[in-house]
Amino acid sequence: MIETTTLVDQNCHGVLRTELGLGTFEAQLGRTAGPPAAGTTFFDTQTGFAVRRWCPPLLGLQPHTSPAGYLARRRELGVLEAGRRLLRGTGITTYLVDTGLPGDLTGPEEIAAAGAAEAREIVRLELLAQQVADTSGTVDSLLANLAHAVHTAAGSAVAFVSVTALRHGPAPASEPPGPGEVRAAAGRWLTRRRVGGRLTDPVLLRHLLWTAVATGLPLQLHAGGGGEGCRGGCPDGGPAQIAGFAAATAGLGTDLVLLHGRPYHRHAARLAGAFPHVYVDLGPALAHTGARAADALAEMLELAPFGKLLYSSGARGLPELHVVGASVFRQALARVLGGWAADGSWALADAQRVAEMIASGNARRVYGLDEK
Repeated sequence: MIETTTLVDQNCHGVLRTELGLGTFEAQLGRTAGPPAAGTTFFDTQTGFAVRRWCPPLLGLQPHTSPAGYLARRRELGVLEAGRRLLRGTGITTYLVDTGLPGDLTGPEEIAAAGAAEAREIVRLELLAQQVADTSGTVDSLLANLAHAVHTAAGSAVAFVSVTALRHGPAPASEPPGPGEVRAAAGRWLTRRRVGGRLTDPVLLRHLLWTAVATGLPLQLHAGGGGEGCRGGCPDGGPAQIAGFAAATAGLGTDLVLLHGRPYHRHAARLAGAFPHVYVDLGPALAHTGARAADALAEMLELAPFGKLLYSSGARGLPELHVVGASVFRQALARVLGGWAADGSWALADAQRVAEMIASGNARRVYGLDEK
């Protein structure tokens, strides 16, 4: 039997502090651009079925309880108690929390308290830049304040993350942009920011990435086909965009972690095998594939070195998604590695060792968690 005694969720988000009705809960389950089709529900998805399988027992119900019955029990317990039971039922010992999403979401300290676990912050570069721009009146102050903010964040955060750098313009160049380019781009963006413009300028994004690389802190990069501001997929997204950037940053001392690569997960796994400093996470793909999660995991294990794979849930909004991510991952790991051990392809001890690497060991090494 393959077991994981500790689990590090190396990329996740906070949970909502408010009580949720059926419609709001379903919207958090679906995470799509619109509502479900008339007469249907987002509970009728792999994620929805996984929620009904793994979460009810943590709230004192039988597995596969109806959505209405489950939500009634959730309301009976209250959002705080339900969240506490669910998070403590994940078996996660450390949460690495991207705090860059909007909404009334809990921060690292609240997740740590609710889940009886440790939690560390991941700083989102785009949000940091937007906050700096809002307090900088000139190009010179913007660039100086941005450099200071990134350096300061590196002293307390466990990693940086960028969600848009691979979605705007060409792939990040193999070298930082020149000072003249950066100043011109900063001037354009300051003008747009005064009317609420988001950071999408490819020159500034490149500058931001290279500023983060200089700190030596691990840098997470969204490499999948979706994400905030890009629901439904981005035609020019995906880990292929990062190949040149990965080659240019090799040997500089900064690890790159490709996040949530599905449907490009096979390409992401190949990049992790090609570059010593590139890692890849499993992400919410396992929760989205639910009962077929073992197949997705096996595909990653075909291509990526075992020391390059990290567990994450990518969960946001619902504590249920933290539960599903952890539960489906453990089940898939047991099926795949346990199956290989059972048929004699692997020694059981090796299967257990690899399971622990992916569940927590690799993340603890990449982020230096045992040193902090």
